[in-house]
Amino acid sequence: MAALLLRSSSRLVHLPELITLQRASLSVSSRFFADRKFTKKHEWVLVENGVGTVGITAFAAGALGDIVYVDLPEVGKQVAQGDSFCAVESVKAASDVYTPVSGTITERNEALEGAPNMINKSPLDEGWICKVKLTEESELKGLLTEAEYNTFKEQEEAAH
Repeated sequence: MAALLLRSSSRLVHLPELITLQRASLSVSSRFFADRKFTKKHEWVLVENGVGTVGITAFAAGALGDIVYVDLPEVGKQVAQGDSFCAVESVKAASDVYTPVSGTITERNEALEGAPNMINKSPLDEGWICKVKLTEESELKGLLTEAEYNTFKEQEEAAH
């Protein structure tokens, strides 16, 4: 019986080895997402070199439904943790988005202007909203880890 082989770069790889490689890639991405911090209002922040990338969670995106418009914040705007800094509109409702950290908006995801539903499709990756240069990194200690957020979300769902 012939083994199923696939060409990977410059060598042949057996399919079981490829599956193992793909699983390893998934665990790397899980670790990447584990570095995020979350709020109880369903926003997230991923900080690298003092700059936080901010977005809403898959839970929030799912609750909103198909997102049709994002009112992006202005670059240079000063924000304080907990401030409403933009709005997201869906076919169901409009919702304010609150910043999980204090700082200055340094970049916004312009791609959302033409494709706001990117938040629904990829809320933790391509659907990010803006980047914030942090002024108070100590605020991160008060945010939830991924495990804490998932527990909070489950409790919130059970209560409703």
